[in-house]
Amino acid sequence: MAQQQKFSIVSISLFAGWLLTFLFEGEVLHHIIYASEAKGELVGQLAIALHFAGLFSCGFLIKRTSSAKMVMLAGIVVCFAGSLIFLMPYSILWYLSIVAMAYYSGLVIASWGYFFKWSTPRNRRLQTAADVLIFANLLMIIINVITNHFSVYLGYGLSSALLLLSIPFIYRLETEVDIDQSESEVLENPVVKDTMMKPFAYLCLFIVIITINSGIMYQVVRPAFSHLQLLTTYYWAVPYVLALIILRSLPRGFNRAYALYVALAMMGVSYLLFMAMDTTVTTYLMVNTLMLGAFGVFDLFWWSLIGDFLDSSKEAAKVMGIGLSMNVLGILLGGMAGSLMNTAARQPHEVSLIALGVVFVVIVMMPVLNSQLNRFFEDHAFVMKLAREIESDESIDPLETFKNTYQLTEREGEIIDLLVQGYTYKGISEKLVVSENTIKFHSRNIYQKLQINNKMELIKLINQQLK
Repeated sequence: MAQQQKFSIVSISLFAGWLLTFLFEGEVLHHIIYASEAKGELVGQLAIALHFAGLFSCGFLIKRTSSAKMVMLAGIVVCFAGSLIFLMPYSILWYLSIVAMAYYSGLVIASWGYFFKWSTPRNRRLQTAADVLIFANLLMIIINVITNHFSVYLGYGLSSALLLLSIPFIYRLETEVDIDQSESEVLENPVVKDTMMKPFAYLCLFIVIITINSGIMYQVVRPAFSHLQLLTTYYWAVPYVLALIILRSLPRGFNRAYALYVALAMMGVSYLLFMAMDTTVTTYLMVNTLMLGAFGVFDLFWWSLIGDFLDSSKEAAKVMGIGLSMNVLGILLGGMAGSLMNTAARQPHEVSLIALGVVFVVIVMMPVLNSQLNRFFEDHAFVMKLAREIESDESIDPLETFKNTYQLTEREGEIIDLLVQGYTYKGISEKLVVSENTIKFHSRNIYQKLQINNKMELIKLINQQLK
């Protein structure tokens, strides 16, 4: 399991590194287009729109981990072949290549949802999401520096190499975890689906609205400091990475919900500074530090939440794809708004007012979103608990402490209780009035969370806890 987790993280990090340096507002593609007759703004918007389409549609096309692996490998080939087109003179093929690469890149990211789910225990998904975002952005920073200060084609070569390097790691991902009929009994349960639907819809709406400011940043804020090339090259994504590292390093059980409100304040202050100050180095350092740090907090927030939603659906690509497509949709809408503002020659204070309006809407949404998530998640690091029962030390049940420590669900806790009482899997299934296969499915989830391999190790661990 640990080895599969590493393969999963490395494979998608390498691919995401290429995505950030080339296709998705990447410096490599930007320099190639700048030196040609291509319309850069059209290329950028086309790439984002088709990437959204790939993410959103993937779950309706890919239903199994074996298919997901094949799509990921095929996507690497398409993206590598498509990037070669940009070594040729400018032609309509450039736009066709963008369409193919953008769509397939969305399929690759969404398909990875299956491996995110099965290779990483639920209580480690926040760290996995942080690792992917950190590694991908560090790769982007390195290649951007090389592209801007040494050679565009050296940057292009390194970016393309990321695609090729991801292939062996994807190839080694296991696909023997396709959902069987017993697991489908749980994941297709209408109660589970209905319980998940509303909080997931709220999360999607939240992602779209907050990432409108990301699109505005790309089209308005960042270009305003383009004359500070050295800083924008070296420092731009540094606060983003640092925010991720800080959040990842917080101890398990630490409630990160307060970080969301801090990030909202950071975002609001950054746009106020952009509106009120000039485009000097000092202003850039303040604006970029606050803005990109806030984006890091929010990106980890929804990546980790989407990771936890995966446990409630057998269609991991659909949950992953739709969730992340909302991020891309928000960037697309914000980018379009930013382009219109640039065309109309709007002043910085007018742009900032729109961005601050988005922040205000998000502040209003936060308590509602938290309430919805609280009803679905009992233990997510970014969900603020609405109420807590105060108990004396004497009333604390060691077994309850054990279940809370490992973040077991209510059903998993029931199974643990019965195992301690000496029930077999068959006896538990009769007691809970579900199939024995369903009990085995829940038991496998318990093994993942406790990082053990079988029932005997589970009993041993429980006995050690109760001593």
